[in-house]
Amino acid sequence: MIGELLVTAGVLVLLFLGWQTWWNSAVLAGQQTSAATKQGEEWLPPRHETVPRATSSPTPVAPPVEKAPAPAQPLAVIYVPRFGVHWKRIIRETVDVQSVLNSYDAGVGHYPGTAMPGQIGNFAIAAHDTGYGNTFIDVSKLRIGDAVYIQTPQGFYTYRFRNYEYVQPDAVDVLLPVPRRHGVAAKQRLITMTTCNPPYHAQERMAAYGVFESWQRTPPAAIAAEVGK
Repeated sequence: MIGELLVTAGVLVLLFLGWQTWWNSAVLAGQQTSAATKQGEEWLPPRHETVPRATSSPTPVAPPVEKAPAPAQPLAVIYVPRFGVHWKRIIRETVDVQSVLNSYDAGVGHYPGTAMPGQIGNFAIAAHDTGYGNTFIDVSKLRIGDAVYIQTPQGFYTYRFRNYEYVQPDAVDVLLPVPRRHGVAAKQRLITMTTCNPPYHAQERMAAYGVFESWQRTPPAAIAAEVGK
């Protein structure tokens, strides 16, 4: 009798884990994508706005930089074509679990105190690899040169993936202005994407690094079809 109860309990636990990991995450991923689409539409230039040629083309220097919003408020929309043609998520200020990382309409959080998009320093963000939308489950699939697009009310910032490394959960130095380099002043505009590793576990962390390439007011051609749809 006790053995049967234990088996039943084990099956129920497995079913719950399957629901949490697959079905619930798939539903949340769809909701997060829809929310990001809506947010991206709100930040597009008005249709009647005339965008000068000089600002509609990628600009390699002096991109606009906004101030960080209040905690849990939308900061940007991130697009990573390597993660899927339709993949996009809202980035909110802070990495609070309940209001940001586990949110049905966000999923990605910005580490407070790190750089903002386009700012010299380290624009550092975080998301779950599995569960709650499986947001960063494909970070390990990034290839050198892959684009990471960040949309704010100012326009679109293009970063290019450079490399990643596996670190311990307490390796907060990946968030430094120059990751892993204490006391070194930043000279570049960087992005760091952090998540748990390996998938479905949390023994360590993965940090994926990228370098700023350009800014433009209107959507880059590579994601134009996905912005505002």
